[in-house]
Amino acid sequence: MLADSGSVHQQPSHPRSSGPVYGQERREEYERASHESRSPAIKRTIPSHRSKYGGGNAASNDKENPAMSFVMLSDSQVVQARNSRHEAPQKTTRDGRRHHSESVTFDGEHLVADKIETTSRLYEILSARSDIDHPICVECTELLVEGLQKRLASATKERDAYVEFLRQANADIPSEEEVQQAKGELAKIREREAKAITELEKLEAEKAALDDEIAALDVEAEVLDREEEAFWAERNAFTVTLSRFQDERNRINTQYEHDTKQLQRLQRTNVYNDTFNIGYDGDFGTINGLRLGKLSNKNVEWTEINAAWGQTCLLLATVADKLGFSFQGYRLNPMGSTSIVERIEYPSSASANDPSHPTKPKVTSLSLYSSGDYPLGLGGLLSRSFDNAMVAFLECVRQLGEFVERTSSHDGNGVPISGLKMPYAIRKDRLHTIASTNSGSEDSVSIKFGAFAQEEWSKACKWLLTCCKFLLAHASNVAGSSRKRADA
Repeated sequence: MLADSGSVHQQPSHPRSSGPVYGQERREEYERASHESRSPAIKRTIPSHRSKYGGGNAASNDKENPAMSFVMLSDSQVVQARNSRHEAPQKTTRDGRRHHSESVTFDGEHLVADKIETTSRLYEILSARSDIDHPICVECTELLVEGLQKRLASATKERDAYVEFLRQANADIPSEEEVQQAKGELAKIREREAKAITELEKLEAEKAALDDEIAALDVEAEVLDREEEAFWAERNAFTVTLSRFQDERNRINTQYEHDTKQLQRLQRTNVYNDTFNIGYDGDFGTINGLRLGKLSNKNVEWTEINAAWGQTCLLLATVADKLGFSFQGYRLNPMGSTSIVERIEYPSSASANDPSHPTKPKVTSLSLYSSGDYPLGLGGLLSRSFDNAMVAFLECVRQLGEFVERTSSHDGNGVPISGLKMPYAIRKDRLHTIASTNSGSEDSVSIKFGAFAQEEWSKACKWLLTCCKFLLAHASNVAGSSRKRADA
């Protein structure tokens, strides 16, 4: 059973004639196993012990002692049993039966020795084939049997699987028609495979050509990348330069627009009007907010009146200078609240026409201001210098007005135009309205100060400022025409 179930078969190296006869294959397997046998990995040594009942009671002692499931018989026990069997017949039998008894005993001992040797060899073979030292105990035998049963069940399942696979393989054996059909399909598939291989070769050749073309394009792309990099560097530098020029252009355009607006604003601005703002405040004429006049019900301080006369004197001197006009017999000295009008008189003598002996003119300073401190009854006498200064100033206005009326009859290009007229006519110390002059009825006021005629004097001062405003407007127009001609 061990030889049939195991992969290695063993036979005793020296079979006895009385033992069973095995085949040549089993003998060779036994010899090979004997040569390949090795010592067991675990050697269990069980001390031999004798029972009082001899070898026949060994099984009963094993059953009574569960720790001892087998008994190892030593050589001494075999020899003792052999001697005991040999000696017994000698004592009880005769010589004739002694020989027969000896032969029987020898044969029995020979059979037992063969069985013991066979059993020992089997245990050695089993111990050499596994890590367990045989013989083994009941518990180990049960575990071994359980493991072998599991392996048997696994082998049985595997065998069943192979059997089922073999059955399916036998059932799937194609018929002759299916074989022919499969061969035809195989031929078609091989033909398609050949075509596919040919096409694949073409595609590989095309791919190689494309790879070469791609390599050439990569080289060209690298060149283009370098050119592009250089282009973008140049373009960035150009952009920076262009941005600078644009910023400069924008700055210049902005400055130009600002200067243009400033020029337009300045062109629209009348310097003379801004410098000398002439208006009125009720019955008073005003220049730069200073009232020029005096009423009985509205007292105006002389400091304000003197300052107003100083601004008026400065206005007339500025306009005359702008128009390039020189007064005849008078010279204006605007000095604020203490302005002076100088009257220049040449003596009428024979030496006056002699250029080798020029005569010096007589210069009389007339104060165009007043303190207003006049004693009772002496106001007319003490204000004579102030009145003379105002009359002289009025004469200067008349001279400048006539000059304007003469020069304004032609424009800058020499084309005749209607001449300008002063808003009020001036004769000596009085101002006349133009409408009253044309109609024959005369409406006039005197520029001289009267202590008891302050309303008339205030009215004369107001008309005088109106004439000054006319002259100021003409000077502004002349300045604007000159500027336009210069721009053209």
